[in-house]
Amino acid sequence: MNRLEDYLSIETPENVAFGYEVAGIGSRFLAALVDTILIIVLQAIVNFTLLLLRISFFDNVFEGNLSVWLVAIFSLISFALFWGYYILFEMIWNGQSPGKRWIGLRVLRTDGTPITLIESIVRNLVRLVDFLPFFYGVGVVTMFINEQSRRLGDLAAGTLVVHDRATVTLESLSTSSASLGPVSRTSTATVDLPIERLSNHDIEMAEDYLRRRHELANSSTLANRLIQVLYARMGLPPPELGWLASEKLLREIVHASRNRQSG
Repeated sequence: MNRLEDYLSIETPENVAFGYEVAGIGSRFLAALVDTILIIVLQAIVNFTLLLLRISFFDNVFEGNLSVWLVAIFSLISFALFWGYYILFEMIWNGQSPGKRWIGLRVLRTDGTPITLIESIVRNLVRLVDFLPFFYGVGVVTMFINEQSRRLGDLAAGTLVVHDRATVTLESLSTSSASLGPVSRTSTATVDLPIERLSNHDIEMAEDYLRRRHELANSSTLANRLIQVLYARMGLPPPELGWLASEKLLREIVHASRNRQSG
């Protein structure tokens, strides 16, 4: 059985909790290994390019100072790749580097929201300390001690790494229907809705959401989006509802539609 600290529980303003499985040392090590290999490959390509430039154009430039300049350029590129690589991809891919994306991990703030540029800079600057004495020696020790496997960079930036949960769009919801169980009572307001204007696809889309809602990372926003779409199809302005009320309304709409069809 998984321990409680292996999960990050986030409670939304609508009192809905989302759970994320915290990434352990093993999966984070694999992601770091992939990223390190990519950084080494990129650095080798850049260094080979510098070497070709030196041979082709700069043999007689700088004379004795040339080796000093090359060492300086090499050091600058190494630091930029090691430090900037993670920041660049975490901003482009919303908390994922290529290694994390391949393994299925994502960096989040401890409150469950996406990391910003500041958190990414902090956690990756401290990575230089985590990397000591060799390949995350300090970082691994810290992750062993911390109950959520957070390294020093995560502690400093207020972040942690979790197993990624895929978001779902309205278009990706399947069209297969399933039994959702009885609804105890349908409100009068729902009964009065022009549900006959909704197509079978609209109802099946709502059914599929209700069946899969516990698996979805973006279930709260998707429920509200579904309500907006259904009300637009019925030619009505969408109500302002919280997550729980939106889900309840979806259930009632599905129930009323199925009752209408069976009647």
